[in-house]
Amino acid sequence: MTQETKMKRIWHYLKSPSSAGLWLILALGFTGGVIFWGGFNTALEVTNTEEFCIGCHEMEDNVYEEYKETIHYSNRSGVRATCPDCHVPKKWTHKIVRKIAASKEVWGMLTGLIDTREKFQNHRRELAEREWKRMKDNDSEECRNCHNFEYMDFSEQGNRSVKMHSNALASGEKTCIDCHKGIAHELPDMKGIENW
Repeated sequence: MTQETKMKRIWHYLKSPSSAGLWLILALGFTGGVIFWGGFNTALEVTNTEEFCIGCHEMEDNVYEEYKETIHYSNRSGVRATCPDCHVPKKWTHKIVRKIAASKEVWGMLTGLIDTREKFQNHRRELAEREWKRMKDNDSEECRNCHNFEYMDFSEQGNRSVKMHSNALASGEKTCIDCHKGIAHELPDMKGIENW
């Protein structure tokens, strides 16, 4: 069988009524996939903004107000770290895992677990410890998007900072969150926390 004959047979099959249904299914599947993927990525980006994060009064009235008083909100360089910069990883797979874990936080908001300042304060330590553990487990990945030991100019830092950053760099055991708890939000009651 020649190449031309093979091509004619394939073309004839593709034009037959039975394959038309297959082509329709493939076209609908492709179109549906593109629409789903586009919608999914759009939703992912919308939920990855500061406006979305402070869309519920629990965040706007509590941690956002605290954050506005920090150097991450307003500083001499004009660079601002927003909620997703610190709380959502940049790598896609890690971002999806974080988004799934964040559904617990949305559930807390929907059920009224932290819908008042008093309730929020009662759960602050639990919420903070969960976030500190997440950051410790990922070696403060979000911090390192902007801060990196290897790029620090120790000559511009105070003596204590130089000592701590040098030790952390040399040991490789400490990560940003070990020393910088409360960098952007008020600390919970720290009684009973080791090394505090």
